[in-house]
Amino acid sequence: MSFEKLGLRAELLSAVAAEGYTTPTPVQERTIPVVLEGRDVLAGAQTGTGKTAAFALPILQLLNKADSAMRFPRALVLTPTRELAAQVHESFLTYGRNLRLRSTVVYGGVGINPQMDKLRRGVDILVATPGRLLDHAGQGTVNLSKVEILVLDEADRMLDMGFIHDIRRIMKLLPVKRQNLLFSATYSDDIRQLADGILHKPELIEVARRNIAAENVTQMVHPVGHSRKRELLSHLIKQGDWQQVLVFTRTKHGANRLATQLLSDGVSATAIHGNKSQAARTRALADFKNGSVRTLVATDIAARGLDIDRLPHVVNFELPNVPEDYVHRIGRTGRAGSNGMAVSLVCAEEEELLTGIQRLLKLTIPVKKIEGFDHDAASAQAYKAERQGEKSFGRRSSPSGFNRRPSNTRNSQSKGYRR
Repeated sequence: MSFEKLGLRAELLSAVAAEGYTTPTPVQERTIPVVLEGRDVLAGAQTGTGKTAAFALPILQLLNKADSAMRFPRALVLTPTRELAAQVHESFLTYGRNLRLRSTVVYGGVGINPQMDKLRRGVDILVATPGRLLDHAGQGTVNLSKVEILVLDEADRMLDMGFIHDIRRIMKLLPVKRQNLLFSATYSDDIRQLADGILHKPELIEVARRNIAAENVTQMVHPVGHSRKRELLSHLIKQGDWQQVLVFTRTKHGANRLATQLLSDGVSATAIHGNKSQAARTRALADFKNGSVRTLVATDIAARGLDIDRLPHVVNFELPNVPEDYVHRIGRTGRAGSNGMAVSLVCAEEEELLTGIQRLLKLTIPVKKIEGFDHDAASAQAYKAERQGEKSFGRRSSPSGFNRRPSNTRNSQSKGYRR
């Protein structure tokens, strides 16, 4: 099926073609006609499936049909993170370039005054993170009483990050009669409860399961002594002439240290994590996308929502403690039909984590030993010494030496921090 058959107007088709897209993804093919009919949607779709265009294109068409002089937001898109908000807004600008509709984005971590100015001038489409949106509502700089379409993007992650109370407060500011679109990678009980309270006879669309790795992602494990991981990573990047690689670490400190070490190896790199200012995070992502920097080292929280077209390589420098996070990490590559490679550098102390990931995926990830970098007793001892040093700083560790995820993850990520 082509985009022309989905009922989109010429201006939108022209914008889509300019981006090089000719065939809609499954979520776009199923979602766009339903949204154009004015119906509510409950869609199970992960990032990388083309879901942003699945709601952005029909929203642009619906709002453009009733061109209004009223400058209050008519469509509201809520996202869990700043990066995702910025990227969703960019999609609206890209696809709506030939239409006379105005959009803006608001999120925390940056000055609020420029956002106020844009809101006062009037917008049709508002993309926002929950905390900053409530800041604007509290100061009277946004009026949500005219919203016709509401989108909850990555709703499961918003709940995981503790935004349920913010979402409920926002709902009270919206008109009762509106179209609702909810996108989530999982259908947990919390998501079903949220959907039941918001959606009206929704069309259920499911195109991707949460715990299934993309078929077009080639996965590989390289056994390596812990002390040789950085050396092996530099070797792989240089030998393979990798021009764009996203590398995951567990900690912010580890991300900074690895980026610095890669630079000393002659590999351009930068880090992105929660302690970086929003300006620094935006700049790092822009440099990575435009090729100025070939290696982006990120923590899981910072990488949520990153949308990088045709990213060829993802590396797990350290395996995540939670197996589901592995699926999310490698889902950064192999998106929208392109092929990708996901490599995990696994030391002896991480073999239990690898077993948990393979159990979740119900498959055995191929192992390839790189000569000179395999496990060794000295590196295992160095790893234990490093972990012992981290404990002295008051960090809680599990008996096996791996940090456990706090039991109050949802609240700990959102308290005192407006996204």
